[in-house]
Amino acid sequence: MRLRFLPLVFILLPLVEIAGFVVVGSEIGVLWTITLVVASTVAGSALLRRQGFGAMNRVRAEMQAGRDPSREMAHGLMILLAAVLLLIPGFVTDIFGLLLFVPPVRELVWRFLKRRVDLSAEFVTMGGMPPRGRPRTIDLGEDDYSTSSRADPASPWNRIPGK
Repeated sequence: MRLRFLPLVFILLPLVEIAGFVVVGSEIGVLWTITLVVASTVAGSALLRRQGFGAMNRVRAEMQAGRDPSREMAHGLMILLAAVLLLIPGFVTDIFGLLLFVPPVRELVWRFLKRRVDLSAEFVTMGGMPPRGRPRTIDLGEDDYSTSSRADPASPWNRIPGK
């Protein structure tokens, strides 16, 4: 229902950005306007690198502690979105991008999203143990792992490589 306005956003956003270029360019000049656009692109890539690695480390720490990393993952996605908004030439997208780099703003967006979207899922750490010490045991019968003569000779697991 809400996605029906998405094409309208893609039409209006460039027009708003062009208007922003005209207003800013008339106030500070063309050279300074271009300098600001290039500086925002450089800042976006630098902030993405710095805060993006920090977000990945926080997600890893949450998973190693056995906690749900959905909050940190959402913050990481917001940082990615902020960097993309800064990479898009324009002042309106830059404003929204810079706002998403501010941690209290991301926290407000997280609280808004948390009530509306279920971002939690079961996850397994690198050690293979699920969170909170719940081991996953797969019981195999003797025939499932035996290499006895009862094994099916046509099975691809019994083929010798190169023969």
